[in-house]
Amino acid sequence: MEVIALFAVFLVLLLVGVPIAFSLGIASLSYLLLAGIPLTIVPQRLYAGVDTFVLLCIPGFVLAGNLMNVGNITEHIVRFSNALVGHIRGGLGLANVGGSMIFGGISGTAVADAASIGSVMIPGMSKAGYDKPFSAAVTAASSTIGPIIPPSVPMIIAGSLTGVSVGRMFLAGAIPGLLLGLAMMVTVYLLAIRRGYPKEKRVSLLQLVREGRTAFWALLMTAIILYGIIGGFFTPTEASIIASLYALVVGMYVYKGLSWRKLPAILTDTVLTSSALLLLVGLANLFGWILTSQQIPQMVAAGILSISESPLVVILILNLIMLFVGAFMETIAALIILFPALLGVATGVGMDPVHFAVMAVLNLMIGLTTPPVGVCLFVVAGIGNLQMLTVARAILPFLACNLAVLLMVSYVPSISLWLPNLILGQ
Repeated sequence: MEVIALFAVFLVLLLVGVPIAFSLGIASLSYLLLAGIPLTIVPQRLYAGVDTFVLLCIPGFVLAGNLMNVGNITEHIVRFSNALVGHIRGGLGLANVGGSMIFGGISGTAVADAASIGSVMIPGMSKAGYDKPFSAAVTAASSTIGPIIPPSVPMIIAGSLTGVSVGRMFLAGAIPGLLLGLAMMVTVYLLAIRRGYPKEKRVSLLQLVREGRTAFWALLMTAIILYGIIGGFFTPTEASIIASLYALVVGMYVYKGLSWRKLPAILTDTVLTSSALLLLVGLANLFGWILTSQQIPQMVAAGILSISESPLVVILILNLIMLFVGAFMETIAALIILFPALLGVATGVGMDPVHFAVMAVLNLMIGLTTPPVGVCLFVVAGIGNLQMLTVARAILPFLACNLAVLLMVSYVPSISLWLPNLILGQ
């Protein structure tokens, strides 16, 4: 009875538009009251949910992304990407994807990518002759590359849940992220040829070198983060602080977009964003604790394995579950609730935990561009002053492309595991 009330309250609140964190908290509170469990468990589980060293890097990476965004890094990334591929048919669309791949290596979050790249590219592409729904769809779709290419906030969360090396998961996401970006570029190019989108004038070698030199500092930041973590020089948490300091220096003294006057607003925004994320993590941990105490994960695992024990079928079912949940639930909450439950099913059919983590994050990233709760769709629709349904229709070719990459990553483990095994060993 109490479990039914838990899910009923959660779904009703979600459907009426209550934020996901409060939906989780109120549903959990209703369960505790009905079950007669002392409410002292609430602060205990909230604290336990965020009392993980690796989660400290979330505010650091959020701050780094905010500093680089305000420090004009987005503009330089877009200009460099456009200099590389702008002369190809649909070049601004290709530059949009390329910019997201670079920016994703800085912020690690899809929503930040969609907001920052979108504010530059959607108006620019519209002026250049691209229809606005296509511009918004490219921006939303490519923003999902960010949390696959390291550093990745969802992979940090997954690592904190399972104890799997965050550095290994960062490496595991590199090739799938690049594959996702290339697949989107092919989709953009084919649509551009079919619809007759324009192309930019080819830049000179001197100008390309000049733009590359300017974007060098952004690329170097990603290299420092990865080399430091993988080389064992610092932890992901320490990397986030180094990234923030680096972003402060580069944004203030190289790109000159930052000033001391802007820092209070940046820090305030970082605190609000990080607090919301960590509150969500804590409340999702309370919800997850209730599910675990009621042995819901074991029931889910048993139910899936009762359908089939074939790895091919089980992997397909896991993908379908995560795609469905990702379309309705915020990424971090879905990861905390689903990941521990489904990890046991995945390892039970022989999947490597790192491989499953990449597959899970990719599924939930696709959910960010899938109605009805596709957060990135709402962001780009707001920037482009478009209806949500219009953007949802325009993004369908990119969803098909992303699903094709998802199937490849799901059924070819070496795409995820080759690089971490090569660098860090089996």
